[in-house]
Amino acid sequence: MTRLLHISASPRGGASESLALAEAYVAAVVDRPDVQVEHWDLWDGSLPGFGPDASAAKMAVFAGQEPTGAAAAAWERASAAFRRLDAADAYLLSVPMWNGSIPYVLKQLIDVVSQPGMLFRFDAEVGYSGLLTGKKAVLVLTSAVYGEGRPTPFGIDFQRPYLEWWLDWAGIEDVTTIEFRPNLVTDQADPLRAAALHEVREAALKL
Repeated sequence: MTRLLHISASPRGGASESLALAEAYVAAVVDRPDVQVEHWDLWDGSLPGFGPDASAAKMAVFAGQEPTGAAAAAWERASAAFRRLDAADAYLLSVPMWNGSIPYVLKQLIDVVSQPGMLFRFDAEVGYSGLLTGKKAVLVLTSAVYGEGRPTPFGIDFQRPYLEWWLDWAGIEDVTTIEFRPNLVTDQADPLRAAALHEVREAALKL
């Protein structure tokens, strides 16, 4: 059984291009008996914060200590979020571009789950090594203005490089990235959307 976790970073529901593409991916695999699909809407209020108590807990863990009191409670909330992530064998991330980068709730998820002994280990001589090895991910990335080859006034991409770096840092080497970037031009949107849908369905066949 392959456990697929769809992580949705768009708050736009039925108006979301990234979510529509992700739903096409899910539709292609959801009836397979060997696939179990879970959806994690990052806007549903289930994501914990990562403030002073959680930061204190992280530093305690880095120092080889056990968090206590409020720090321990915050660490458990972060641990629960990580366990939900780690339970999956494969990830589908649907992500709109916000201000050249990613929605803040996705950065919140990344900051909550990227913890020592969970997502990575650290060695003073060799640095970081990711612990989510053997998993795969599909990135569905959209933007309304930015697109490759467009001049700088149309934006700069900190979305794809950051997410691909984070997945690699976490130990996930099998990553497929699908982009839909129509630049709000009607006569480009339909063929570009069709091409992205084709890519999504092809990627689903490889799950």
